[in-house]
Amino acid sequence: MSARPRTSAFVGISLDGFLARPDGAIDWLKPFEGEEHGYTAFFDSVDTLVIGRKTYDFVLTMEAWPYAGKRCVVMTHHPVAGHNGERAYAGLPADLLAQLAAEGARHVYVDGGAVIRAFLAAGLLDELTITIVPVLIGVGLPLFGGVELESGLVLEQVKPLGDRMAQLRYRISRAR
Repeated sequence: MSARPRTSAFVGISLDGFLARPDGAIDWLKPFEGEEHGYTAFFDSVDTLVIGRKTYDFVLTMEAWPYAGKRCVVMTHHPVAGHNGERAYAGLPADLLAQLAAEGARHVYVDGGAVIRAFLAAGLLDELTITIVPVLIGVGLPLFGGVELESGLVLEQVKPLGDRMAQLRYRISRAR
């Protein structure tokens, strides 16, 4: 049996904890685009993405498929286009990771609020990098909510990004 792939999330959130506006819009991130925050090196380290349906639908609006050369699984109960090799998956995170391990996955990027929360709740997220953007949007799609993890987050790094943003990287301990 293959070892379980390492799993990581890398997200940007508003200071008040939201990934996006209620309609999924991320226009509040525009003033911060183009600033280096480690995403390129992180993305280069992953071979597989597991994303949520809302993330997938958003990515389909982009001019080019941003995940070229990577295995991509969309956690959804609905079909996906599959034009870029992506596939749908509707089961448990643990079963998906077992499948991905058998396919040779070594480092999985977990993205999308619901998917990140599902992996956290299942105890299957190894690392969480959060870039805090100095914007208060007041209401939106939260990163957290409904997942209890009172301990197990080990702060690995706090890094200022210029004079506006901060990045926190946590290792998630299995001993809870």
